Amino acid sequence: MFDLTGMTALVTGASGGIGSSIARSLASQGARLALSGSNGDKLRAFRDQLNEEVGGDHVEITCDLSNPDSVEQLVPAAIDTLGKLDILVNNAGITRDGLMMRMKDEDWDAVMQVNLNSAFRLMRAATRPMMKAKFGRMISITSVVGTTGNPGQMNYAAAKAGLTGMTKSLAQELASRNITVNCVAPGFIRTAMTDVLPDEQKAALNGKIPMGRMGEGEDIGAAVAYLASKEAGYITGQTLHVNGGMVMV
Repeated sequence: MFDLTGMTALVTGASGGIGSSIARSLASQGARLALSGSNGDKLRAFRDQLNEEVGGDHVEITCDLSNPDSVEQLVPAAIDTLGKLDILVNNAGITRDGLMMRMKDEDWDAVMQVNLNSAFRLMRAATRPMMKAKFGRMISITSVVGTTGNPGQMNYAAAKAGLTGMTKSLAQELASRNITVNCVAPGFIRTAMTDVLPDEQKAALNGKIPMGRMGEGEDIGAAVAYLASKEAGYITGQTLHVNGGMVMV
């Protein structure tokens, strides 16, 4: 079940904590990946590691998602390298946190460009080849704060909520073409950034989660692999919340 053998995928932010878990999950199910990120050295190192650990012939494509021209070239480059594109995973994201009254225009614009605008451009670019193939899976990584909001993250929460609305609209446009469009919304996930938090802060965060612990990157990777599979072909326009029960919607 959830066999992705013969399928291809483009994953943005692929060398990051959650992105690398998504990539490993898809690759372990048999998909061939185009790994994208802005740090070429880090991306190549992860590609080599993935090829060694999981097997396959995965490739890397460096792309600066803050540059619209580079974004427009990413899907064509992935198709040229992989031969086709079955799965698009919009995972890359940045934060520029700050209270609204102090938030600068450039902080708002930077988050919107990387977290929302680039996803729009990538999904637009993937639509035509997926329609031609009469198959496709588009999956965007949102966040629990796109549903709840979060003080100091007005720009980030707005971008993630925008991804959800964009997903629902595109899902309706493409459903008849056997293309599904969904989101995965992580809650608190253990990453290198959370590992350095003081124990008291970790305990406070865990206290908000009914399961009593943060999630792992593998939890997000598993959710993405499921939504990418043929078995999830009747699920579209949905957000799969992976948060240990912290927010139940």
